[in-house]
Amino acid sequence: MKYTYLSTPVGRLLLAASEQGLAGVYFEEHQHFKGSTGWQQEASHPVLIAASEQLNAYFAGQRRVFDVPLDLSAGTAFQQAVWRALLTIPFGQTESYAGLAKMLRNPQAVRAVGAANGRNPVSIIVPCHRVIASNGALTGYAGGIANKQRLLQLEAELDGNRNAIWMRPAA
Repeated sequence: MKYTYLSTPVGRLLLAASEQGLAGVYFEEHQHFKGSTGWQQEASHPVLIAASEQLNAYFAGQRRVFDVPLDLSAGTAFQQAVWRALLTIPFGQTESYAGLAKMLRNPQAVRAVGAANGRNPVSIIVPCHRVIASNGALTGYAGGIANKQRLLQLEAELDGNRNAIWMRPAA
């Protein structure tokens, strides 16, 4: 595994790439990061360069879709299915955990979907931050709720959606 660091408006991110593609985007205080023991720092890796450029463009409001190759092989088959489903949630929009479970044709798996969402190794690019509670509350984010809110705020503002449900105070 090769890695580099990227400074962003949501803090420093660790980007990791395998031979297959981008395998990780981790926040400094990422809950489920297992460490980089044995990894090699290599900022010149083509996938890491592409991911850095695309993330910089995203934060500058110039990119809404990522096309860097991904390596999502670290998860179980169920987790990989959840992560692929996350890729279908459009920029500036949100989906509920229940909605994601229905999308996967497994409406009873809401908690399992939440757990898989939390284990997503490729934050931001595989947009797990776009998943919220059915009542619009911001819940669970391995990179921290404040970062989840900042990412959703960025997308809402760029998409002209200043009245998103998650922006309302909890009832």
